Amino acid sequence: MRIILAAAITLLGMGQVGSRVYAQDSTGSAARMVQRAVVERELSALADDSMQGRMTGTPGAARSARYIAEEMAAIGLIPAGDSGYFQRVPVGRLEGSGQLILEEHLAPGAAGALDRVPAVNVVGIIRGGDPVLGDSAVLVDANYDHLGIGRPVHGDSIYNGADDDGSGTVAVLEIARAMRAGPTPRRTVIFLTTIGEEVGLLGTRWFVSHPVVPLDRIEANLEIEMIGRPDSLAGGPGRGWLTGFDRSTMGEMFARAGLPIVPDRRPSQNFFMRSDNIAFARRGIPAHTLSSFALHTDYHEPSDELSRIDFAHMTELIDAAARAVRLLADGPAPHWNPGGRP
Repeated sequence: MRIILAAAITLLGMGQVGSRVYAQDSTGSAARMVQRAVVERELSALADDSMQGRMTGTPGAARSARYIAEEMAAIGLIPAGDSGYFQRVPVGRLEGSGQLILEEHLAPGAAGALDRVPAVNVVGIIRGGDPVLGDSAVLVDANYDHLGIGRPVHGDSIYNGADDDGSGTVAVLEIARAMRAGPTPRRTVIFLTTIGEEVGLLGTRWFVSHPVVPLDRIEANLEIEMIGRPDSLAGGPGRGWLTGFDRSTMGEMFARAGLPIVPDRRPSQNFFMRSDNIAFARRGIPAHTLSSFALHTDYHEPSDELSRIDFAHMTELIDAAARAVRLLADGPAPHWNPGGRP
């Protein structure tokens, strides 16, 4: 985040740990400021043509998963999959239609009509340090898959998905990095990047059925999707909006802390129901999506590329998201407002 040092000292207070400087947030916890160079490096890798648009079941998605796992290892997250950082997701392609589904959703007696494809979620955790709250958890997630290689537009057939949702995937990694650099969170924090969102929330649905901690211990879920460009309705650069802001107390918590996160100004789009958060919300977990998607015309087009990303904005919003996760990890658990739970 771009901060004038004197203002940071006056408004936030500064703490020094080793050779790095940390900003004190409103909870008194230290949060490492997100580095733009690292954000650019990670998104440049995930949105590169070599990842082939990260379509579920393709070599490009597998390369992306390995890259994310390597970053989680470098950050120091504890592996939480069934194979290191990988949680294997049993996805198959229906013969004839080519549709991707979870194997467990195949109709009885039709087992021979499904071709297995490789698919994994990537998940790591930071164990909570509080003797009581450490058994509860906060989930931070984004989907890393996209649309792969498809219909050419102006000669470009690779749907890189830089904003959707390479930006959210990078945010999950950088929030984890910020949390690892600061004090141990009171609650356990789960960092999850899922496969198959674009083809029916496959990775998320599998995680809900096979969570790395019991679902009743997950106190909150913050999904992050499409934060690579500013939205004027959210207030411009460095600001984002939260789906279902008034459905739970999470939005109010962020507002009281002075975070640059406002209500979703496009309720007619029904974004609360259109991302992975809804799978957790339906299980009773206060779950919302942070975004700054301004309905740009590159959505689901090959033009959703690295060159369209506003990295200054994205870095600032990830910093805000890191402070939001710190509040969820260390403060009171959010709860549904009356009538808010879907």
